Amino acid sequence: MTKKKTQSVVVDTPQRRLSPWRVLLAILILIGIAGGIYLGFLHWQDSRITAGHKPWFASYVDVTATPRYAFEQLAPGTPKTFVLSFIVASPNDGCMPTWGASYTLDQARGGLDMDRRIARLRQEGGNITVSFGGQRNQELALTCKNIDTLKAAYQEVVDRYTVDTIDLDLEGDGLNDTDAMKRRATAIALLQQQKRAAKQNLAVWLTLPVSPQGLSVEGTNAIAAMLAAKVDVSGINVMTMDYGNSKDKNDTMEQASEKALNETHRQLGILYKQAGINLNSATLWRKIGTTVMIGQNDTSDEIVTLDDATTLNTFATQQGLGRMSMWSANRDIPCGDNYVDTKIVSDSCSGVKQGKYAFAQTLSKDFTGTLQQNAAVVTTQDADASIQTPDDPNTSPYEIWDETSSYLTGTKVVWHHNVYQAKWWTRGEMPDNPVLQSWQTPWQLLGPVLPGEKPIPQPTLPAGTYPDWSGTDIYQAGQRVLLNGVPYQAKWWNQGQSPEAASANPDASPWTPLTQQEINALFPDASASTSALDTPTP
Repeated sequence: MTKKKTQSVVVDTPQRRLSPWRVLLAILILIGIAGGIYLGFLHWQDSRITAGHKPWFASYVDVTATPRYAFEQLAPGTPKTFVLSFIVASPNDGCMPTWGASYTLDQARGGLDMDRRIARLRQEGGNITVSFGGQRNQELALTCKNIDTLKAAYQEVVDRYTVDTIDLDLEGDGLNDTDAMKRRATAIALLQQQKRAAKQNLAVWLTLPVSPQGLSVEGTNAIAAMLAAKVDVSGINVMTMDYGNSKDKNDTMEQASEKALNETHRQLGILYKQAGINLNSATLWRKIGTTVMIGQNDTSDEIVTLDDATTLNTFATQQGLGRMSMWSANRDIPCGDNYVDTKIVSDSCSGVKQGKYAFAQTLSKDFTGTLQQNAAVVTTQDADASIQTPDDPNTSPYEIWDETSSYLTGTKVVWHHNVYQAKWWTRGEMPDNPVLQSWQTPWQLLGPVLPGEKPIPQPTLPAGTYPDWSGTDIYQAGQRVLLNGVPYQAKWWNQGQSPEAASANPDASPWTPLTQQEINALFPDASASTSALDTPTP
């Protein structure tokens, strides 16, 4: 290719000087254009990141359990992604990763045929992530005290199995040891930074125990440690199982799990805000996963049915959870007739009536994303995280919280587009006060106000129902009074003891406030009011 020469002609013209105002105007125009391009890029980047999130499903597989679960032999219509578990420290070398403390990685290549089975699964379009920790053995950070060596141990597993997502299942000492927590966070941060510098992805999920009251102090500390170490945490996967005494006896397992997930969402928002990262509600839900123990749980009276699984899947898809998992693929079949007591948890069957792989098929509905899609997502600030539009009484099912109002146990209110329920009598305590543990707040988060909701009439006390409390009157057990519009019932004979003290010291006070449920039962046909108990009854 040749270039054609052209002759240039220079013409002398008078030089015009630009005034300072013209120069300033030109600069402002350029800044405006550049700013528009930059903001447009940020909008595109945010859209790209949001689009990258696609919820994924993966069953846990206990690779050392017998009989062996053939995860590489995909059944038609079943999910193709598995969480292989658990990588733990060798009993002989605290920095050597092993499968279940029984097989080193090289031994697993032969004894479990691990490498070939993973390769076969990928041939069929499936994939794996690896889980470190678990309940039975020592997570690597507990026994490997040198951070560089610990990082190398994690990296050996990541590189050996070419995974772009890891799962840290923290339980027992693995969750409670603060020194191990710091080592783990530092080592994982270094490994993630190294991978990203090499243009490789490494998504990090924390799997933590949970109750209907949310994550424990140790759980929130584990997340805070990761964020403090600058780990880009892809998500928090809570183990919605084995609730024990923390579960309301009237709740199903699914209802208890919804409470646990709502509380986790609340806590996670606070943790990110404390780390200087504002995330909106939708982004926080994408950073939450749930792992269900299908069928019979370790707690004898806790059983997850297929109906529970269906309802939980609906809740998870409506909220936009980023992940759904189950324990375990090994158990996703009915127990045989020779299994006598299904109340005793089996590693190889669910203990409930079901079809083969029925739980995986039910829970995975609409969770069709892949590990690769989500591993590429980087956490960024949400510009609108702090914007709060006012609650609308015309579309709020319950009254909007007011700091001057008193609320009985069981009263439901709306605040910042969420529904809360009072756990005890309260006044002036904001429902979304940023406290991490549920026992620090009188409010239970029930979930968001749903589209199309309208005010629900609430039974209230008819005027003159009970007399106002008097400091000079004598009260017998069972008598009821009003103080500042709040109804109280005497627990024993008393005189001159204000019911107001019941909120500060309920055990010593002779008074107990009635609950909203008691009001509902006493006056089911009473008219509703937006200020039900705020005005003293004459």
